[in-house]
Amino acid sequence: MNKYIAEVLGTFALVFCGTGAIVINEQSGGVITHVGVAITFGLIVMAMIYALGGISGAHMNPAVTIAFTVAKRFPLKQVLPYIISQTVGAILASLTLKYLFPSNQTLGATLPAGSAIQSFVLEFILTFFLMLVIINVATGSKEQGMFAGLAIGSTVLLEAMFAGPVSGASMNPIRSIAPALVSGHTEHLWVYILAPILGALFAISIFRVLHYKTQLDNQSK
Repeated sequence: MNKYIAEVLGTFALVFCGTGAIVINEQSGGVITHVGVAITFGLIVMAMIYALGGISGAHMNPAVTIAFTVAKRFPLKQVLPYIISQTVGAILASLTLKYLFPSNQTLGATLPAGSAIQSFVLEFILTFFLMLVIINVATGSKEQGMFAGLAIGSTVLLEAMFAGPVSGASMNPIRSIAPALVSGHTEHLWVYILAPILGALFAISIFRVLHYKTQLDNQSK
């Protein structure tokens, strides 16, 4: 149960601080700025990995949980409880922001600035690189260690910095689902559910190709 509580807390923090920065930036006339929003996402991911990585792995992302499972680093029986925990944390965060800022229309929901397919491709590539970093620095299915939080948080910050104005740089289905449901802006939500999952799964495939010789050596021992 402590793992599930950690996922609730971690995902709550991610959505509350990340989308909260977007909401407050809109409410304050741009005081935080786009750069500030990107930094907020990167820092909260890094902080939660260091705080909760040793307990639940600090997935905070259904795409990451599914990818770890396909990579055989995470038990199948825990996938649904993890995703439910992440959903609860994200929805609670968006409901809290709705209570605090009732006049805000989108609550930080991700919406394509251009075409849906443009954002789909971007989200696929962004999540591919993010998951490739995660799978290489994580211990099993746990994002922990001295440099894991820094590497993953920096990747989130980097990708949010340059792609945020176009696709929102979600890279996380539940980060997009929660504000969309609470605000009622569910248009194009399929982009932010499907693209991150496919991108994360593709990263696992490439990881296996890159480490194929290492896997053969381990099997021969």
